[in-house]
Amino acid sequence: MSSASLGNGGVGSSRSVNGFKSSSSSVDWLGREMLEMRLRDKVDHDEGRDSEPDIIDGVGAEAGHVIRTTIGGRNGQSRQTVSYIAEHVVGTGSFGVVVQAKCRETGEIVAIKKVLQDKRYKNRELQIMQMLDHPNIVALKHCFFSTTDKEELYLNLVLEYVPETVNRIARTYSRSNQRMPLIYVKLYTYQEKEVIKARMRYVGRLPIYTTALVSVTVTSSLKTYCFNSKLSIIQVNPSTHQLKLCDFGSAKVLVKGEPNVSYICSRYYRAPELIFGATEYTTAIDIWSTGCVMAELLLGQPLFPGESGVDQLVEIIKVLGTPTREEIKCMNPNYTEFKFPQIKPHPWHKVFQKRLPPEAVDLVCRFFQYSPNLRCTALEACIHPFFDELRDPATRLPNGRPLPPLFNFKPQELSGIPTDIVNRLIPDYARKQNLFMALHT
Repeated sequence: MSSASLGNGGVGSSRSVNGFKSSSSSVDWLGREMLEMRLRDKVDHDEGRDSEPDIIDGVGAEAGHVIRTTIGGRNGQSRQTVSYIAEHVVGTGSFGVVVQAKCRETGEIVAIKKVLQDKRYKNRELQIMQMLDHPNIVALKHCFFSTTDKEELYLNLVLEYVPETVNRIARTYSRSNQRMPLIYVKLYTYQEKEVIKARMRYVGRLPIYTTALVSVTVTSSLKTYCFNSKLSIIQVNPSTHQLKLCDFGSAKVLVKGEPNVSYICSRYYRAPELIFGATEYTTAIDIWSTGCVMAELLLGQPLFPGESGVDQLVEIIKVLGTPTREEIKCMNPNYTEFKFPQIKPHPWHKVFQKRLPPEAVDLVCRFFQYSPNLRCTALEACIHPFFDELRDPATRLPNGRPLPPLFNFKPQELSGIPTDIVNRLIPDYARKQNLFMALHT
């Protein structure tokens, strides 16, 4: 953020995307002073991980291009050739390209994510996706490498195809000047929290963080932090509204005591400790990101629309007020001596303007705490009263259909959770259904 931006419609202006205005002079000073903190975004050049898929020729992103590879051949399985016809590009970015394709043999529609692979490094995304098995995470069907005439190596992840994203659904409501139905906000936020909670219980008990993305936020001792949790990578089935998180391109195992990069997670969803340059953080950054997603769904626009890393912190302070010295210490003790102008927190009922259930406001408050250790956990969020409607067997989607599966937990996901908490998490009718399924499978 340049000094010029502070005086020309930047953070020092009275712009008010959240429905309120801040003191121009105090925020302008805040922006100038924070420039001295030398907060910089850094690019993660960490190594990836090993994988052993086949190698074929061609990039195959063009419509009509036929991609052939072989699958099987392990654990006594016979190898078989599978062909995919590329239909059209559904997403592009710095990571590469995502192509919608159709399997010639079965007619199944899949998404093939093609990522340029540096031959010097392993691929972490592949290994992590092979580890994760959850109904709210896109399924990895198989993978292969491809090469080009320029001897470029691409990793191809053949993924479950999900036709819609929460971002497009939210934009549809925003363009028509309508608020997203609260039942959808509950469904999307709850399912994202389910993934975070599940990731933290993953077999192997490895702490993993996942950033974009998204989201989508995988098991209770597996400490991960959600992919960018940004709306564009939170996929959803438009008929059932089952959420699927995808994109683990920046995922990494978190090892206690080992420093990590602070430049992770898309800016609007970035926890303040990351903006302060913290390199030792926890899954609490997932909680912050999920709060940003929930707030954006409620508002119809991002809550903290910063134009740079520093500007992002300014936007947060305009809502939460100036962090105390103790809160700064919890985020990054290196900045405890920095002097911030004192800005009072903005009342949440003014931030959201229109009336919201008190349970919604309470949950948002629990997400947005400067001190990472004071934010609610994924489990605490899941049993919050805001989601009680989802536990009511009479609740239906606006189209009259039943809710997607929300309580089909695996035993390892519930391991170690007190019985009274489990009873609050899973409604009685769902416990009976789960028991029935367990007895008949």
